[in-house]
Amino acid sequence: MSYSIRAGGLERHTAAEMLRIEPWGPHAVRVRATAGTLDSAAPGALETPAPATPDALSASDDGSARLVNGRLAVEASADGRLTFRHVDSGRVLLAERDPRSHHTGSRVLAAGGRTQQSFDAYDGERLHGLGQHLHGRLDQKGCVIDLVQSNTVAAVPFLHSSRGYGLLWNNPATGRVELGADATRWTADAGGRIDYWITAGDTPAQILDAYTQATGRPPLLPEWASGFWQSKLRYRTQYELLSVARQYKERGLPLSVIVCDFFHWPRMGDWRFEPAEWPDPTAMTQELGRLGVKLAVSVWPTVEPDSDTYDELRAAGHLVRDADGGLLTFPWPSRHGGDALTRPMAYYDATHPGARAALWQRLNDNYLSLGVSCFWLDACEPDMPPEFAERAVYAAGPAAQAANLYPLQHARAVADGLRAAGEDRPLSLIRSAWAGSQRYGALLWSGDIPTTFDSLARQIRAGLNVAMSGIPWWNTDIGGFAGGDPDDPAYRELLIRWFQYGTFGPVMRLHGDREPNHPTFSTDMTAGPNEVWSYGQEAYDILRQHLLLRERLRPYLHRLSEDAHRTGAPPMRPLFFDFPEDPGAWDVDDQFLLGPDVLVAPVYEAGARARRVYLPSGTGWLDPATKAVLKGGTTLDAQAPLERIPVFVREGSGMAEHLA
Repeated sequence: MSYSIRAGGLERHTAAEMLRIEPWGPHAVRVRATAGTLDSAAPGALETPAPATPDALSASDDGSARLVNGRLAVEASADGRLTFRHVDSGRVLLAERDPRSHHTGSRVLAAGGRTQQSFDAYDGERLHGLGQHLHGRLDQKGCVIDLVQSNTVAAVPFLHSSRGYGLLWNNPATGRVELGADATRWTADAGGRIDYWITAGDTPAQILDAYTQATGRPPLLPEWASGFWQSKLRYRTQYELLSVARQYKERGLPLSVIVCDFFHWPRMGDWRFEPAEWPDPTAMTQELGRLGVKLAVSVWPTVEPDSDTYDELRAAGHLVRDADGGLLTFPWPSRHGGDALTRPMAYYDATHPGARAALWQRLNDNYLSLGVSCFWLDACEPDMPPEFAERAVYAAGPAAQAANLYPLQHARAVADGLRAAGEDRPLSLIRSAWAGSQRYGALLWSGDIPTTFDSLARQIRAGLNVAMSGIPWWNTDIGGFAGGDPDDPAYRELLIRWFQYGTFGPVMRLHGDREPNHPTFSTDMTAGPNEVWSYGQEAYDILRQHLLLRERLRPYLHRLSEDAHRTGAPPMRPLFFDFPEDPGAWDVDDQFLLGPDVLVAPVYEAGARARRVYLPSGTGWLDPATKAVLKGGTTLDAQAPLERIPVFVREGSGMAEHLA
C-alpha cells in the first residue's frame, strides 16, 4: 500500500489499482491509474514527455509520499488521495476527493472500462476552456459538459482555473465533466484508465505556456491567412468564383482567401474538382495568385460507393466499421446521376495511419499539384446522428473509447502531408478539435450557427473559451450560417455588427447560407449573395472601412502569431489573461483583448448605439475615436454608432495609428 520511487516518479500498487505520478514538463505532473498495467501507448495528447527532473521526491514510512516539480507540489496520502499545492505559497490548488466523504472514492475504475475521477470543488473558483460550447458562458462553473464532438461543439478536455492550475483530462473517450458546487467529476465511457495532467501557474499565460508545451505549440500563422476570407454557401463554378475575386480587386477591396466549398467534386470521396464546372483549376489558382488571393477547398470525410476511393479504402480497412457489423454508413446527399440523391455514405478512418496517408495522396495529387494548399476540413466530427456515432469502431478503438481522436487525427493527415511537401506553416479550417489540435495548424470555426444577435453574443464567450483551450486560431461565420436576408434592414444591422466583431478576430471570414436559398441539396444548390457589396450602400461603406482596418492590423497579428507559436498565448483572449491581478477583469465575459494592446467591446444587441465597457486597471486606455486617454479600472458608457464598435488601445502601445 505504500509508494515507491521508480523512474523519476511515484508508484503505488494495490489490489484495486496501479497508480503512477511523474513529472511531465516544467511545473507539471501526469497522473495515471488503471486496474491492470499502464499502457504507455494508450492514445492521448501527451505523446512525448518534456524533460523534467523533480526537485524533490520522497516516500515516507507512514505510507505518504511527495513530489515537487517547479511550482507544483503533489502530496500523496496513505489512502491514495492526491493534493496539489503551489510550492511557494503552500496553497492548495486542487485536491482529489477524500474517499471517506464520497461513497465511490476519488478514482473509479469500473467493470466495462468506464472510469471516473473526482476532485474537490471550491467557492469562487472560475473555470474556463473545455473547447467550444454555445451555452453562452465564459465561466463554466456549474455546467455539465459532454465530451462529445458535434456540429458547433468542439470538446477539448482542458480546464483553466482561476485558482492557478490547468488540468488536461488526457482521455479521448466520450464522457462528460461535471463542474458542480460540491465536486468536479470527470467521466470516460470506456478505456479503463485514469489519465490526467496538471500544471501550476501564477498567471493564465504561464498555464497556457505549460499546456501547449506539453500538447504541442501551434505553427506560425501563414501570412496570407491574416487577411479577409470570402465564402458563401457554395460557389458553383470556376467562373463564378473567379468573378467574385476579380470584383473584389476591381473595387480595391482587400481579399486574402476565397473558399471553394462542398459539391465541387463529382462524388463524395473523389477529393477532386468536377471537370465540367471547374475546367482548369491550375489556371484558376494562377489567376488568383496574381490577384493576391489564396484558394481554399472543402474536404469532407464521407465516401460514397462508386467514388474514386471507395473500393481502395474498403479493401485496405481504411473505412470506419460498424459495431453491428460491416461498414458504418449514414445517408448523405450525393451528386451521382446529376441531381443530389441521398445515398449511404461511409467514412474514412482518420485514426488509421494508412487512411491518413491515402487521403493525403489524393489531396496531393488532385489539389496541391494544382496550387491548392489550404483545406477546409468540414463535417469532421465526423458528422452523424448520436445513435450512429455511438456504433462507430475506429482503428484506435470503439467510439466510446476513442471517438474524440477523429478531428485531431484528421487535421494531422493534412499537416503531416503539407510539412512533408515543404510547408512549415500548415493551416486547416476545421469544424472540430481535441486536445493538441493546435499543433497541427487547426483553425477552428464554430460550425453552422444561427443568424441572430443571441448567437453573436454566444460566439464571444465560445471564442474566449477556445482561446483558453490552447487553440489560438478560431473564427465564426460572420453573420451566422443558417439564413439571413441581405435585403432585410434588421439583418443588415446584424451583419454589420458581426463583421465589426470579426475584424478583430484571429481570422476574419464571411460565410453563410443566405436567402434566397434552396431547401434541399441539389447540383444547383446555392444561396443568396454574401459578398460585402450584397447588403446595400450604407453597409458597404462600413464593411469597406473595416476591411481596410483589418489590413492595418495584419502586422500586429503576425507579431501575435509569433507569440502564439513561441508561448501558446492566444491572440484573442479574455481580459484576465493580461490583467490577472485585476478582480474586475475576471468579471467581464463580453469583451476581449486582441493581443496585449487592443481591447474590443462587440455590440451584440439590436438597435444598441452605446454599451458599457470595463477598462482593466494598471494602464491608461486611449480611445482612437475621440483621442481621449481614460484611466484603467473604470467602467464607462462607450458610444457605438452603427459605423463602429468601442475599441481602446493600451496607452503608449503605438496601436492608435492602426485604428484611426
